Amino acid sequence: MVEDQVGAFIPGPRTERAGAAEGPLAGLTFAVKDLYDTAGDVTGYGNPDWARTHPPAAGDAAVVTALLEAGARLVGKTKTVELAYGLTGENVWHGTPINPAAPDRFPGGSSCGSAAAVAAGLADIAMGSDTGGSVRIPASYCGIYGIRPSWGAVSLTGACPLGPAYDTAGWFTAGASLLRRVGDVLLPPPSGAAATGPLLKVQEAWVNADPETAAALAPVLEAAEGVLGLALPIHLAPEGLAAFYEAFRCAQAVEAWTSLGPWITENDPAFGPGVKERFAAARGMDPAKASAGRAFRRIVQARIRALLAGGAVLVYPTSPSPSPLLSASQAEQNAVREKTMGVTAIAGLCGLPEVTIPAGRVAGAPVGLSFVGAPGSDRAVLALAELVSQAAGLPA
Repeated sequence: MVEDQVGAFIPGPRTERAGAAEGPLAGLTFAVKDLYDTAGDVTGYGNPDWARTHPPAAGDAAVVTALLEAGARLVGKTKTVELAYGLTGENVWHGTPINPAAPDRFPGGSSCGSAAAVAAGLADIAMGSDTGGSVRIPASYCGIYGIRPSWGAVSLTGACPLGPAYDTAGWFTAGASLLRRVGDVLLPPPSGAAATGPLLKVQEAWVNADPETAAALAPVLEAAEGVLGLALPIHLAPEGLAAFYEAFRCAQAVEAWTSLGPWITENDPAFGPGVKERFAAARGMDPAKASAGRAFRRIVQARIRALLAGGAVLVYPTSPSPSPLLSASQAEQNAVREKTMGVTAIAGLCGLPEVTIPAGRVAGAPVGLSFVGAPGSDRAVLALAELVSQAAGLPA
């Protein structure tokens, strides 16, 4: 057993399981976020009160079964932000994992442990989940590859819910080819357009990014243009990214409270900073705001899905800045969260596949570049990310 020097795994004995003797992932290791069931274990969901009030799982989550059957070996369950409701990766009960790529900064969440495990070389593959950015952002912050698949593309059977209309099962790797190979195991057959271009540079997302981030990503953007042709600047969000954030926040909050509110009401769990406030806001969400968020979602789905139907690919910074410093105040963290989720809401609201690649560094800390395709084009976007990574000299 490899020593966990970054605190990626949940406290206590590690869950380990041998994979099939043969398969496309034979000889590789994987870890799973502690919101996926593993038979015989309590799924802790990042919160001691959740663990206390739930029995051991009767079986494995669908993704765990698929990876084991593909030959990968399970090496542990990884930490998550409590009930997956946060982007920094902080967990006051289990300890916040160290960001191996920038130890003075947060690892990103909610799939913090999975990202840290891959970045530290503790697992070849790690499953996370992504509702509002919980795979894409820690991948960007930790300097690794990550995918939020098309909504509904990968089974969430045996996974704890947060916002079912937005929840997806994503994963991390240290290289582009392995990210694609995991997709060959978990994804359904191709059903969307090939990612053949054109490459569309979403101006709002680039302007939203810190100038240093945009500059750091420029060489890999140029490599992408070498693969798909010159990027075409477009304006995708005339309402402004703040409107995307607000629509996502309100619509998803109602789902979070519907999914988890009854348990919270019954058990009055203790929550850490930020998580407590987000659930309080979800409980008190104005139904009119939630309805407006859902209406906005329908509008942008029609707009953006039509734009991508012929094989076009969006490209923009995964996160507008590197991860916040561990010393950042709650107010500073919230400001980063809002600025970040205005961008992550593009794929989130529209159910689109988004792949982030480790494309640059700012002040020594990683930042990622994202490629987004039409629903069902997951395999094509993964293949594109691999080609771009090879062209840019990134880990492929």
